[in-house]
Amino acid sequence: MTTDPDRTLHAIGLGRRFDDRWAIRDVSLDVRRGEVLGLLGPNGAGKTTTVRMLTALIEPTEGTATVDGFDVRAQADAVRSRVGILTETPGLYDKLSARANLDFFGRLYGLTAAERARAIERWLRQFGLWDRRDDIAGTFSKGMRQKLAIARALLHEPAVVFLDEPTAALDPEAAFVVRDAVEQLRRAGRTIVLATHNLDEADRLCDRIAFVRGGLLRVDSPSGLRESLGQPRLIVRLAPAGLAVPEPAMTALGAIPGVDAVKPGDQGLEVIAADPAAVAPEVVRALVAGGVDVVEVTVARTSLEDIYFQVMGARPSSDGEVA
Repeated sequence: MTTDPDRTLHAIGLGRRFDDRWAIRDVSLDVRRGEVLGLLGPNGAGKTTTVRMLTALIEPTEGTATVDGFDVRAQADAVRSRVGILTETPGLYDKLSARANLDFFGRLYGLTAAERARAIERWLRQFGLWDRRDDIAGTFSKGMRQKLAIARALLHEPAVVFLDEPTAALDPEAAFVVRDAVEQLRRAGRTIVLATHNLDEADRLCDRIAFVRGGLLRVDSPSGLRESLGQPRLIVRLAPAGLAVPEPAMTALGAIPGVDAVKPGDQGLEVIAADPAAVAPEVVRALVAGGVDVVEVTVARTSLEDIYFQVMGARPSSDGEVA
């Protein structure tokens, strides 16, 4: 077993090659008990391959990894017994009831009849499905089916739950239901690895985010990413929108202590500053003195989308190509 009881996942130099092509290389990370780690990257970046290696579904070409202290190569069966997996498609039996589905998978996990009964009731109640326990799974909505699949992944009390694109191809209502279920697990202190390309989902649910594209480009918390890569700024909305600010006013803005740069924005100006709130009063005074009408001033929060493209080193252009 692991010498660090708080470390659930540990990987060093993990990689997988298919024929002569590397899907992912040099994955080194630790995930602590109760943490939600997001694997964020575009389709084909290696997220699913990483999940499959960490769950002992495929063997790494190089590197090592342990799950709850068990080696994914030498102790693959033990690893598989300690993980729960939700794939992009639920994989349920549509002609069985919710309870029968979970009972079947509970048998595969080796749970006794009493253990299955307790676990089934616990997780169906947890996800608001207990009143539908005897309804056929094929009659469930997409969101309910995903929640049932998450319950299936949790029946045997796994050390780590892996969620691979849990809201892909879902409509907004179904995606909300699934995200709410994940948030419940997060609040309960579950260790979760969430593979996604949904930026908002990763921002809201994850304690740390690992950017993936053929390897790990960067791993940090959302707040840490914003602190190190974000560009603090004021968004100043002017009237009329798109107004060309007179040169004297622009010069005055640039002379304000603490202002690093001033850029035209969609509806006014972006004022770059290390402490946007501190310079806001002087910015407004300078604009008003220059005859410019200020409608609104907002301290902007750097979006995870901006950080994503900084880390990835590319941004799609207007014609859909990556620049």
